[in-house]
Amino acid sequence: MSIVLERLNKVQADISQRNNNPNPSTKIIAVTKTFELDHVKPLINHGHIHFGENKVQEATNKWKETKKLNAKIKLHMLGKLQTNKVKSAVEIFDYIHSLDNKKLADTIKKYENQMGKKLFHFIQVNFADEKQKSGILPSDAVSFYGYCKNEIHLNVIGLMCFPPFGKDPTSFFKLAYDLNNKLELKELSMGMSNDYLKAINFGSTFVRIGSALFGERKI
Repeated sequence: MSIVLERLNKVQADISQRNNNPNPSTKIIAVTKTFELDHVKPLINHGHIHFGENKVQEATNKWKETKKLNAKIKLHMLGKLQTNKVKSAVEIFDYIHSLDNKKLADTIKKYENQMGKKLFHFIQVNFADEKQKSGILPSDAVSFYGYCKNEIHLNVIGLMCFPPFGKDPTSFFKLAYDLNNKLELKELSMGMSNDYLKAINFGSTFVRIGSALFGERKI
């Protein structure tokens, strides 16, 4: 068994054995940014479904042919999405985790209509109000969700939380969990290699795992 597959099994066991995990079926997004496809293939061959990338061009180069051969694979856009990259993003991705403004929402909807596709979307909320990070402010989240759902009919399934580095993420996970419940959304994207067990305590249904599966990135 490959080391990557062994690590996946460990993460899955940690999630399933968490006594207070409200979502034992939490899905693992294997974050493959910067890793060559050969490094990822043990998971693909094992039948893992969810993979994440941060850049549209890298995702297209790496996954276009692989997705043609593996129809079950679901690709998640985790990084900031520029409007000039939306067309290519809608072509290759199944989930967008970084929806955070009306211009982006309108552009996504335009290309979804053109291509006859309907992606799954997470609204990224900047709970810490970090100026250098993307994400809509919590105070604007309700109205923005209403716009996406009721006016342009995007398929928004949950919120995405990306806590500040170097701080205990617990309070931010709690804020995300409460707001997600207020909006009556079923999915919640939060938790990475260093804090996914804390995230699932607050109902995360998608955790974004990179280094715990593939090791440290070289770049």
